[in-house]
Amino acid sequence: MRILLLVLTSFIFVLQHSAQTIIPIESSTHAMVIHADQDKRLRQVYFGLRLSNTDEYKDIVRQLRYEGTNEDVFNHIYTPSGTWNIAEPALHILHADGNPSTELEYVEHSTTILDDHITLTMIELLDPVYKTAVQLFYKVYQEENVFELWTMIKNGEEGIIELKKYASANLYFRNNNFYLTHYHGSWAEEMQPETQLLTNGIKVLDSKLGTRANLYAPPTFLLSLDSEANEEEGKVILANLAWSGNYRFDFEKDRYGNLRFIAGVNDHSAEYRLAANQSFETPHFIFTYSGHGTGDASRNMHRWARKYRIYDGEGDRLTLLNNWEATYFDFDEDKLVGLFDGAKTLGVDLFLLDDGWFANKYPRNNDRAGLGDWQENRNKLPRGLNYLVQEANNKGIKFGIWIEPEMVNPKSELYENHRDWVIRQPDRKEFYYRNQLVLDLSNPAVQDYVFGVFDTIFTKNPDIAYVKWDANSIIYNAWSAYLDRQRMPQSHLYTDYVNGLYKVLDRVRLKYPKVPIMLCSGGGGRVDYGALQYFTEFWLSDNTAPVDRVFMQWEYSYFYPAIAMCAHVTDWDKNASIKYRTDVASMGKLGFDIVVDDLDENDLKFCQEAVSNYQSFSDILWHGDLYRLQSPYEKPFACFQFVDSTKSRSVVFSYLVSNRYRANYSVEPVRLKGLDPAKQYQIKELNIYPNTVSPIDSTLHFSGEYLIKVGFNPDVSANRRSVVLEIKEIE
Repeated sequence: MRILLLVLTSFIFVLQHSAQTIIPIESSTHAMVIHADQDKRLRQVYFGLRLSNTDEYKDIVRQLRYEGTNEDVFNHIYTPSGTWNIAEPALHILHADGNPSTELEYVEHSTTILDDHITLTMIELLDPVYKTAVQLFYKVYQEENVFELWTMIKNGEEGIIELKKYASANLYFRNNNFYLTHYHGSWAEEMQPETQLLTNGIKVLDSKLGTRANLYAPPTFLLSLDSEANEEEGKVILANLAWSGNYRFDFEKDRYGNLRFIAGVNDHSAEYRLAANQSFETPHFIFTYSGHGTGDASRNMHRWARKYRIYDGEGDRLTLLNNWEATYFDFDEDKLVGLFDGAKTLGVDLFLLDDGWFANKYPRNNDRAGLGDWQENRNKLPRGLNYLVQEANNKGIKFGIWIEPEMVNPKSELYENHRDWVIRQPDRKEFYYRNQLVLDLSNPAVQDYVFGVFDTIFTKNPDIAYVKWDANSIIYNAWSAYLDRQRMPQSHLYTDYVNGLYKVLDRVRLKYPKVPIMLCSGGGGRVDYGALQYFTEFWLSDNTAPVDRVFMQWEYSYFYPAIAMCAHVTDWDKNASIKYRTDVASMGKLGFDIVVDDLDENDLKFCQEAVSNYQSFSDILWHGDLYRLQSPYEKPFACFQFVDSTKSRSVVFSYLVSNRYRANYSVEPVRLKGLDPAKQYQIKELNIYPNTVSPIDSTLHFSGEYLIKVGFNPDVSANRRSVVLEIKEIE
């Protein structure tokens, strides 16, 4: 009788599972598999290599033994709060009647083929009691192996509900170990990496700064599965939350040793109310997965970003000369026009006028006044911006302008006339970051004003060719007079600010689709794929010391392609040679912040040739594949290689990053990557300083196989601190 009962129980278990829904979400190589159990709860049961026979996905469920008490439902795809769940939730709702509990049952799903390379799967869940609906979206970019996840929550009740936590993604990984690489830092110290083995408990990464939200920690991480991944080996996830505001990532190891991951808007002071039938869309969480190391994963992310996310990601970029370090706030139109010749002499495309050109009652002669009053300063620019634009064009260069329209100085006419437009608490002392406050972009009138700053400049000066959009302050004393007048919760401010910013940028891009715009935020204070859908490039850091930039560009390169990374030659570190500074900047979107007239004859000649060389290989940087060959953390030099899509051209950058006596420089060849083993190549050194001779013999030929398996020595030394090599196929 006992044997018969066991057989019958097993038969019923198999019948239940064979009848249950299996939802595979597949890229060209990998798959995420979701399963609906007997309680209509959806569980993620697999993430790994794609199976050729999709029918076999259902067999995965039979191999799992998570059946047990309620607390064992750790792999729910969108874990609700207040009912059976005791783990960190992805969704927490206070219902209209005050009930804080939510259950989510599977309703239906659909997969749409958007084109030959993109699929979109939608899964609908419903609370059976309160009829609140949750739609989970999984957009998969097949060739790039990139997954984009977000959530839509709709209030199905008659009254107002309050979203207390509303994640974008809830994932589950079954692996032996998990190594998290995340980033911290501050102004001029961006992208400092830290790697740790995740242990039991919850590791939280977050930001509560409001705007410039990734000043101390970007919404970006690298997760190695089983063992620490390197450039060529290991299972690795690279991820970014496409959101320019407060965020939160939860990494929780459950009692099985598996990893629960939740990503989304930071729920700190961010409860959000929804009226009946109103919907809320979360930010998009973007990640790529590779079983072949960080190099393959980052190339996936770069290709995806250029094709689908960065504004004009497959286009070209302008080189520029910026006046900031040449003049700071101390300039007039004659001094500026005098700098135009330097831009022309260098051979760059554009002159960029930075901060300090505006405001009259409170002139912008320092960072303590004028911000918000966007009329030309009559003393500095008596003939206005248009005169500068035309003078630049007469010199054969384009003209660009700096703005910071989201912010305001208390010493400004804007603050005096529209204090209710400023994020500030009326009964508390004001706190300033860089002597300024943030405008309230939850207010539609402020959105109109900020758009108007951009629009008025271009209406009056249609030939302006470039914009640097800065944002230097975080949010203190979060309070919105607008939300108060509308009788809306103040907890909406952090979310509505970012959505208001995106509304402004939508309008900017609708009217000015061809203008290149740099995303700047006192350095790298705002860098994410939510903002980069509007910006052609971003400023990594105000720290432009070339050695520091080598490390920063190494870390940023995991997540962002070179076409988006602004890198300028400056006088931040005058102890570094002009060659070293220029070679480092030539690995990104090249620009200069120097006084060209102060360069001696050889330095000027070198810079001119370097700009010409950059223009010859920039298409490889902007549109090719990156291979990180030698980490600056492991040896005293770093080595980066870019290869074009045909494997016929490549450029290799090598930089010494140590000043130690007799440091172990490049005593051995560096193995190259990305080339065609069957092709023959010639190697030539570029950016050679005048009156020096390269030790690289450009008459030698090498097979791609040799360069891949044996390598090539760039001959970095104390006397050759930076080396740029061009590799060309011999036809």
